[in-house]
Amino acid sequence: MLAILTTHPIQYQTPLWQALAEDGSVPFEVWFLSKHGLKKSQDEGFGKKFAWDIDLLSRYPHRFLRTNTNSSVSSFYRLRLAEPLGREFVERKVSALWIQGWQVMAYWQAVREAHRAGIPVWLRGESNDLGGMPLWKRVIKPVILRQLFRRIETFLYIGTANRRLYEKYGVQSYQLHSAPYSVDNERFARQAAESRPLRAKIRAEWRIPQTAFCILFCGKFIPKKRPMDLIKAAHLLSETPAEEKPERLKQAHLLFVGSGELGPELRQQCNVIFDAEVSSDAPFDRKYSTRPTASFTGFLNQTEISKAYVAADCLVLPSDYGETWGLVVNEAIASGLPAVVSSACGCAEDLIGTSGPYSLCFPLGDQVALTRAIVRSAKGLDVPTVESVMSKYNFNVSVRTVRELFSNLKTKS
Repeated sequence: MLAILTTHPIQYQTPLWQALAEDGSVPFEVWFLSKHGLKKSQDEGFGKKFAWDIDLLSRYPHRFLRTNTNSSVSSFYRLRLAEPLGREFVERKVSALWIQGWQVMAYWQAVREAHRAGIPVWLRGESNDLGGMPLWKRVIKPVILRQLFRRIETFLYIGTANRRLYEKYGVQSYQLHSAPYSVDNERFARQAAESRPLRAKIRAEWRIPQTAFCILFCGKFIPKKRPMDLIKAAHLLSETPAEEKPERLKQAHLLFVGSGELGPELRQQCNVIFDAEVSSDAPFDRKYSTRPTASFTGFLNQTEISKAYVAADCLVLPSDYGETWGLVVNEAIASGLPAVVSSACGCAEDLIGTSGPYSLCFPLGDQVALTRAIVRSAKGLDVPTVESVMSKYNFNVSVRTVRELFSNLKTKS
């Protein structure tokens, strides 16, 4: 059996476990360290309590392990195993242990126990080599990670920058296997198709002018996501000569989906004409006519988010190096929405492409380049198709990899 150890039920992982169960060729069980996300709990980034509105536990085998009291999935030291795994390895006839990163102590404990039991470990983390670490981390991190990686047999890489990181730490090519970061492409495509006939109604509800080019920011309003870059780009866009802009960009409108600590500042810098977190709609204030017009929908859950992808004309993800991937880009493209992405995002090379005169990728923090990328998006230049993303970045690729690796284990035994 393959034991998959992960921190908690996660909306992006559940479809992978379900796809693996549906395939049926690999006996496995997902071992959770926490019930975080199953009931309403405080999310520090969003600054509010919520629970995901999709079923995270059905159609695949799973169980919850005992951990320390007052555990937290967001703290390395506050998520630790409170029971030895040796007996579980034996009783459940575990052939391999799959861990989802190294960000909590429980993963390190599990690797140590698997190593003692002679059980091979598979790792699927999301860190990359794109930079952004302080000096002390650049010195200490390689030393620590090399110790961990020596106990790992197989590395499931999620994308190009993630693979490069492993290679820089001395991981050999035969240890590297593709398990690309994906979302439930079929669900997002289906939800978008169902919402598309309602586009005009949705835009009217959020007071987005029907003729405006709507630019979407979707995520936590926190510094690493750099949402202020979008507002600065909107100012530059308004100053761009008319002859350099396509007709559909003559009127731009910002759509902010999410919440977080930067919410008040974002609203202050915009002419907000709709705000779901305020009791009444704000009228267009000519006093602030030089500010970009914007709508704020508040947090939208998994079954609601497709409304934003359908209402918008492009997504912008301006994040810094803390954005190890950016699954919101997968969601947008699967929904038929083009995405403009910072070069610091882990997904940029794979989903967008970082070179070429028409690339929708821009250098981190370069608002002028961001503005140009938005213009290229409005012109329909270098926009990845839904089919190209769904064919390469879907759960079937990971299932095939897992099937082959597990088959090799049985051959060796």
